[in-house]
Amino acid sequence: MKNALGQPQSLLLLGGSSEIGLATARRLVQGRTRRVHLAGRPSPALTAAAAELTAMGAEVSVHDFDAAALDTHETVLGKVFAEGDIDAVLLAFGVLGDQLKDEQDPMAAAAVGQVNYLGAVTSALVSAQALRRQGHGSLIVLSSVAGERARRANFIYGSTKAGLDAFAQGLGDSLQGTGVHVMVVRPGFVRGRMTEGRPEAPMATTPEAVAEAILVGLQRGSETVWAPGALRVVMSGVRHLPRPVYRRLAV
Repeated sequence: MKNALGQPQSLLLLGGSSEIGLATARRLVQGRTRRVHLAGRPSPALTAAAAELTAMGAEVSVHDFDAAALDTHETVLGKVFAEGDIDAVLLAFGVLGDQLKDEQDPMAAAAVGQVNYLGAVTSALVSAQALRRQGHGSLIVLSSVAGERARRANFIYGSTKAGLDAFAQGLGDSLQGTGVHVMVVRPGFVRGRMTEGRPEAPMATTPEAVAEAILVGLQRGSETVWAPGALRVVMSGVRHLPRPVYRRLAV
């Protein structure tokens, strides 16, 4: 259960080596979170993440989880929840893909959708059902401003995030009154492994800054979080641009 200050004492991170996910986990462990479940594909990065959080004082469990293996999610996550109540689930996995190559390879494009959308749908539903049985908990879903309006430069990735965003909002509405809180997080361009070597977009941010926004959102019980917050206004304008005007933009 969350403590008297509303802070989660246990966390399940789906995408256990995610930079944003780990930045959030570090902040939570520095506070009141004492139990952390890292779910991801086995890798040196996942092992290092577990060691780091353990050194910070958390009790850490590592679980073999593949976002693309949809038929395993119910079993894997069921075992995690069987170990005890979880106060917060952070869905932080995703792939950017290679737009130019993926346009020419439909199966590669489908693989992006398999992870970013279908994998998120199955794991979020399993987690939401478990949280509902508990009667409490937060499900934090990392979306993206890329889902607000598809850009020709990354419409495959953007479309997966648009679908995920709509799904998470609807899931949150369906869970009203159950004690389960769903929060959608919409970061802009985040400096990190995924964007390394790519031209930096305006209002670029960091994993640490997104983590801070997530913590503030949890404390406030927010349903939608923008990182940085100014993107809320910017994307409102972008979303309502006439399509002929939008097409002329260098995006």
